[in-house]
Parts: sequence; structure tokens; C-alpha cells
Amino acid sequence: MKINLVFYSMYGHMLQMMQAAAEGAREVVGAEVTLYRVEETLPDDVLQMMGALDAKAQFEQIPVATPQVLAEADGLIFGVPTRFGNMSTQMRNFFDKTGGLWAKGALIGKPASVIASSAMQHGGQESTILSTHITLLHHGMVIVGLDNNFPGLGIMDEVSGGSFYGASTITGGMGERMPSANELAAARYQGKRTAEIALKLSR
Repeated sequence: MKINLVFYSMYGHMLQMMQAAAEGAREVVGAEVTLYRVEETLPDDVLQMMGALDAKAQFEQIPVATPQVLAEADGLIFGVPTRFGNMSTQMRNFFDKTGGLWAKGALIGKPASVIASSAMQHGGQESTILSTHITLLHHGMVIVGLDNNFPGLGIMDEVSGGSFYGASTITGGMGERMPSANELAAARYQGKRTAEIALKLSR
């Protein structure tokens, strides 16, 4: 059973969340879990101005996602940073290449889950996840979110991302805040849940 995780990360926040989701997915017996990154659309000089060029090296060993990565998977988890309350340009660019899969119905019935990030607590994490769900539903995919069995959704003593729609993390305006223990736990739980549902659907 193949669980493929496809994400975009500029500074490394989403990479950490997806690594946690991968850990959770690997807890399910028989799950073969692989991380893929989408292509960067910004030139190096722009990344340099944004203070993100040095972080680029940590992604270079991760294979680049193609539409075929989606077709061959039994379950999918997407790491989608927020840009003005919607998915980042890099993720939109990737999804816009999947029209051939849609025409074939290649993704119908596959469980899929979304993890997001935003600079602020109210920076659009939920709208990013929900708007990404629209694309997945057009492909006929089965949406997987978080559920009430993850206790971290109800914490009241700290700022934390995460909702019933999916795990998320808050990065800070300059990328200074890395994922918290609770946010990583949410991603890990979501990864395991997605793999569990993929296993049930594959039987």
C-alpha cells in the first residue's frame, strides 16, 4: 500500500509537518510512505530576498512530484502553505498539471488529506484546507481530516494550529516559529488516520 505525501515548503515548516505525517503513516502495517516536493516557481534571487535561499538545500534530496505520483498512490497527503487564504502558487501550479488524471478518473476513490501552514493564527489555514478540498473533490477523492479522537484539537493553554479539517502550523511573519509539539502530533495522527483509511479502502 503506497502513501505518497506531496508538499511545498519554503522555509522548512511544512517539511517538518509532512515528516511527522509520514511517521504516523508508517505506523500502519504495510504502508510504503514516500515524500515528494512540488517544483519551486520562484527564481533564486527572489528566494534570496525572502531569506529562503539557504533553506532550499534541505529539499533538494526529496524527489520532485509528478502527476503520476498521485495516480500510483493508494492514499495521499498534501502539504499546502497558505497564500492570501488560499493555496500557494507552487501547489496551484502542480494541481493544474493534473487535468489528464481528471480526464481518466485516475484519482476517484483515493483517500486524501490536507495539512496547511500560515504566518498568523488567523492567516487562512482553514480556508486553505477547505479550498484545496475543492480540487480533490473534483478529482473524486475521499476527504480525510482530523477527528475528535485527537485530543490536541481541544487545548486551551497555548496557541496552536489544527482543526477538524486538518493539521496546520503557524510560522510567524518571518518564519521564526517552527511547528509545536501539538501541531506535529496532529500531523502524525492525520498521517496514520489517512493510511488506515487507505488500507480499509484497498481491501
